[in-house]
Amino acid sequence: MDLGLKDRVYVLTGASRGLGYATARELVADGAKVVVSGRDGAGAAAGAGALGPDAVGVAADNADPETAGRLIATARERFGRFDGILVSVGGPPPGSAADTTDAQWKAAFDSVFLGAVRMAHTAAAELTEGGVIGLVLSGSVREPIPGLTVSNGLRPGLAGFAKSLSLEVGPRGIRVVGLLPARIDTDRVRELDAASGDPEAAKARHSAAIPLRRYGTPEEFGRSAAFLLSPAASYLTGLMLPVDGGALHAI
Repeated sequence: MDLGLKDRVYVLTGASRGLGYATARELVADGAKVVVSGRDGAGAAAGAGALGPDAVGVAADNADPETAGRLIATARERFGRFDGILVSVGGPPPGSAADTTDAQWKAAFDSVFLGAVRMAHTAAAELTEGGVIGLVLSGSVREPIPGLTVSNGLRPGLAGFAKSLSLEVGPRGIRVVGLLPARIDTDRVRELDAASGDPEAAKARHSAAIPLRRYGTPEEFGRSAAFLLSPAASYLTGLMLPVDGGALHAI
């Protein structure tokens, strides 16, 4: 199936590794060009280098108000156009509702929530018909995850923002989509499993609760995200796609 990605240009934040990088790899493999960003400039450059000449890496922090405009400008300067953005940020630190401090909430709000809103808002102003805005959220949008109180509080709000934005920009031919990963085999999920004290037991327990009985791979997530960002998904907007092996049971 031709996704129609050839020569399209996407910005992917938080994409020096993990799910963002997996998506960038799938986009480039299908002919797109990408700007990948990460707070670690060396990591972003190395990741882009591995993807080849159709990728460029940029050091960027989503909490910086100037980041969105700078990344979009880089896409246009290097590749001559801007067709979409995938906003992905690292998950906030684990913690309970009782123990999370005001400072932790404020720091996470700036990077996870406000940073993503600013990215999407700036992209919406720059995109034309056929453009797309994607957000990598979490299964916590639909169901709270024990021990991830900050994520449980912020991700559903971003999903609501994305739906609102989709209604506003839809008449201009711009789509807004979200992805809800659960147990994908990334460094982040391995860290969460390790925090239990017995990562193998944690993985076995979580896998048993997934209908497909295994964790997803970054490549599987990347293919799902690349499809949603592509012209092949041109009539899909305002949706939140679980990429979780069937872990969420709600229709």
